Amino acid sequence: MPQSQQQSRILANDPLTAEVFRLTVYSPEIAVAAAPGQFVMVQVSSSLDPLLRRPFSIHSRGADGSISLLFKVVGRGTALLAKARPGDKIDLLGPFGRGFDLSAAEKPVCLIGGGMGIAPLLFLAQELPGRKHALLGARNRDELAPLAKFFADIGCAVQLATDDGSLGHHGFIPDLLDEVLPDVSQVCTCGPSPMMRGVARKCRAAEVSCQVSLETHMACGMGACLGCAVPGRDGSYVHVCKEGPVFNSEELPWEL
Repeated sequence: MPQSQQQSRILANDPLTAEVFRLTVYSPEIAVAAAPGQFVMVQVSSSLDPLLRRPFSIHSRGADGSISLLFKVVGRGTALLAKARPGDKIDLLGPFGRGFDLSAAEKPVCLIGGGMGIAPLLFLAQELPGRKHALLGARNRDELAPLAKFFADIGCAVQLATDDGSLGHHGFIPDLLDEVLPDVSQVCTCGPSPMMRGVARKCRAAEVSCQVSLETHMACGMGACLGCAVPGRDGSYVHVCKEGPVFNSEELPWEL
């Protein structure tokens, strides 16, 4: 799918928590080309400092040619991005990567997101027809509640889990999966690797297809810098930015 570079106008930069923001930009060329699971490379400053772009999953797509990005302030680049205001311009490049493949989905699909891994799953939920389950987890209520509302608002059957028990199940997201597995044909997950391994293990036992969206550091988004290379099951290395970020869980050398 072709990529484009756009000077995109910021429509909103909404704080969901003290650290998490939802950035909405008008970027019609990228919006029309994007598929769930893909990402964009963002130049977070109008100068060359910081030099490298930052990768962000496409969180949602609007009918008005907009896309939204979900990000957490964890360093200098995202701190600069948090200061962006409506009307500012931001340089986007994308969309990149291989997204989710739902061509074989016959029954409802289950979306499983942990922490900021929830980011790409809303766009996927928007595009899926019919019923879908959303199992979402985070450290506490403050982090999870604003994100869960987006899924509930578009009709997902939402179940929640928090590490501290302040919202939903007190424990981990894979604990909730057994209940919905008999009802689904596909599971799509993004989040911490231990969580995704647990999800993939349960899916293999139930003979349900599982797709995982990996999160890695990357500098170019095109497979040139090799910064996002991870081991594949056949002993070779795959580039998360090109062959991924979405993989079938069976493509990865995880001990399930």
